[in-house]
Amino acid sequence: MENQSTFGEVMITEEQLKQRIKELGKQISEDFKGEEILVVCILKGAVLFLSDLIREITVDTKIDFMAVTSYGASTKSSGVVRILKDLDTGIEDQNVIIVEDIIDSGITLHYLRDYLMGRMPKTLKICTLLDKPERREADIKADYTGFEVENKFIVGYGLDYDQKYRNLPYITCLEGCEI
Repeated sequence: MENQSTFGEVMITEEQLKQRIKELGKQISEDFKGEEILVVCILKGAVLFLSDLIREITVDTKIDFMAVTSYGASTKSSGVVRILKDLDTGIEDQNVIIVEDIIDSGITLHYLRDYLMGRMPKTLKICTLLDKPERREADIKADYTGFEVENKFIVGYGLDYDQKYRNLPYITCLEGCEI
């Protein structure tokens, strides 16, 4: 593991993550009781969150994956959204929940929501582990939110900086990497 001195304080502990994800899974299960859902994981950052979340959901659940980017190796969104991997299945007349690691500027998720709505799902909801409303540039709001975080460059539990630090079991920030 990388030198711990590159990180700031632990913002959300492993135990806090587990507890909140359990609560989100229960809420989603109640909201879709008797229904089937398709959970769309946004790669790569949301994979760990998805894995833990779907184990807490009690309704029939299918999964699919998309990869989108507006960051590259930068700490700020370029504003240009690219779909790197689209869904493998159709979503027409399905209850779809987009599972995202963090909503920052909201540009990527706003684009993705509009893109998927064009495929005529029965419902389309957004579930994000982290929300950073201070940075919002697009009109987007999650239906299910794990934690609101301050305006720092967040890493850990799937979130990365240049593909590193995803394996941390907690949420922290990069020291000296203010946005």
